[in-house]
Amino acid sequence: MKKRIFGGAVILALGIAVFGMPPFSGQPTPGFAEGEPGFETGVKRLPNGIYEVSALTPMPGVSAEMVGWWFSDYLQTTEHYKRWFPDAHVWMDWENKVPGELIGASHLVHEYIGEDLAKLRIQFVEPEEILGKVDLADDDVAVCARVGLLEEPLYAGEMCHIIRNVEGGAEMRSRFWLGMVASREGNEAVPSIIGTVGNTYLARVVTVKETAALALMDHCFDEMTILAGFLPEIYAER
Repeated sequence: MKKRIFGGAVILALGIAVFGMPPFSGQPTPGFAEGEPGFETGVKRLPNGIYEVSALTPMPGVSAEMVGWWFSDYLQTTEHYKRWFPDAHVWMDWENKVPGELIGASHLVHEYIGEDLAKLRIQFVEPEEILGKVDLADDDVAVCARVGLLEEPLYAGEMCHIIRNVEGGAEMRSRFWLGMVASREGNEAVPSIIGTVGNTYLARVVTVKETAALALMDHCFDEMTILAGFLPEIYAER
């Protein structure tokens, strides 16, 4: 009997290490675009070990269309990128970028998130690839991406910004999911041992820390607030 109990405890412990605490899932729904009371800005560890980061940025005088234009048309040079967040943005380039389009392009960046210099490859995808079925208004803009390492063929997270027009301007609701690991070939996520191990609950708890999630939350709010400050002017001059 004791052996059975011990064996069951070992199996349970292994299951939690791999899958996390019930309810094992933890991938949020796209309903954050409507606003989530109590979690408009903050961080939380999901049951599967992923850290979810949320940031709400008011953008007075801005429209959702302006933000879409900034990403798809205007943002072209390191000078543009540094203006966006002078204290944190260092360098940028594009891969597979078509003028006026964003889906399929990868934004290659060096930026400080907190005190750490991150070298990232941000691959923009259709919102459905990240959120599944999502209900957006005709004038909403969604900017979604898989985020990976620039110098290694590895994804490490996903993100979405949803920009919605409101009275007097727009609101940007941003979400990041840290700890979604996959090896990459070109723009495709492929099965690998790294992906299998990296997506266990234990690996996520060890590698993705609250300090990193909080630094990303602050970074997002700061850079989008700066963008809102000058975007109407450059959009008017286009």
